[in-house]
Amino acid sequence: MATVLLVLAARALRTGRTIRMSANAVTIAPVQRAVFRDFIPLRGRVVPRDIVYLDAQEGGRVERVLVEAGDTVTAGQALLEFGNTELQLQVIEREVRIIEQINNLRSTERSLEQDRETNLRALAEIQFNLTRLGRLTERRDSLASRGAVPVAEREDAADELSYYHSLHPIITQSSARQEDWRLRRTPEIRDELAKLQQNLSIVRGKLDNLIVRAPVSGRLTDLDLKVGENCERGKRLAQITPDTGFKLSADVDEFYLLRVRKGQRADMEFAAETVPVKVSRVYPQVKQGQFTIDLAFESAAPAGLAPGEASQGRLRLGEDVSATVIPAGAFLEQTGGDWLFVVAPDGQSARRRRIRLGRRNAEQLEVLAGLSPGERVVVSDYRGLEHLDGIELTH
Repeated sequence: MATVLLVLAARALRTGRTIRMSANAVTIAPVQRAVFRDFIPLRGRVVPRDIVYLDAQEGGRVERVLVEAGDTVTAGQALLEFGNTELQLQVIEREVRIIEQINNLRSTERSLEQDRETNLRALAEIQFNLTRLGRLTERRDSLASRGAVPVAEREDAADELSYYHSLHPIITQSSARQEDWRLRRTPEIRDELAKLQQNLSIVRGKLDNLIVRAPVSGRLTDLDLKVGENCERGKRLAQITPDTGFKLSADVDEFYLLRVRKGQRADMEFAAETVPVKVSRVYPQVKQGQFTIDLAFESAAPAGLAPGEASQGRLRLGEDVSATVIPAGAFLEQTGGDWLFVVAPDGQSARRRRIRLGRRNAEQLEVLAGLSPGERVVVSDYRGLEHLDGIELTH
């Protein structure tokens, strides 16, 4: 009994796990040497080339709504108005603080200028006294030598002249230090004043933000606000579509993320007309297995385009080349292109084999290793076959 079990086990290891299926239940395709066309299908959506979003810079209660969705607006036009008492009080408080700082700086600047004027007057007075006393001393020296004036008067004038000679360098140095400080401090004060004036404009501008104005001209959409409604700061209010034309937006399988680049060309169909476009932007974020690309028209866009209109086309990823290819099939979903079932020459069975695929499009798969032209493979759905090593085909 044990010998029989060992024989059965050995036979199972040789044959592997197989299933019997009708040949009509699977799709068999040949491995061929053919031209591989390096493209992927696209389904593009017509969208405005530019969209300007309107967000609430300052929240509040909606006081007035001056336009409706669908209206054409011009740049600077008032669209709606908010009321915000708390913001108004904050602006007043900040204005008072900034104006106080501005006044203090201006007082400091005036004080520096007054000190400069005082020093200049002091130096001028010392210079005047030096000149006056120098002449007076000369006259009294002459008179004293002839005995015309007392010696004490000559000595008093000389002492006073000596005093002003001693005072002059002290005042000169002090004035120079103060002037150096004034020259360094004045530009700083003016810079601070300019910043405070800018801050004051920004603070006052917060009240201007309670009136929402159109930043550009265009068609207003998605506006759905009612008078009395409270709106938080940063909330999306609406959007404006400028009259700058259209572009296409398409979702692409994440498999091609590293192969799609800006500048690649595609051909899209519009009313039986083939229109050339090129990739203008690739968004690398992957959502639900896809990423998004924008395509720009290489020449004038077709007439009569409408937002949301769909178009089918092909995006060329590379040049057409000769390669070993097999048809694209449902088997990819279960195998990921790592393996498939290769049909035996007699057509009675198919065995599992590892392969390596390269580029792919909606119709073809490029085979890099594991298959040779002339062989046949099963390319239909592999659900339920993932853990098998072979298929016995019945006819």
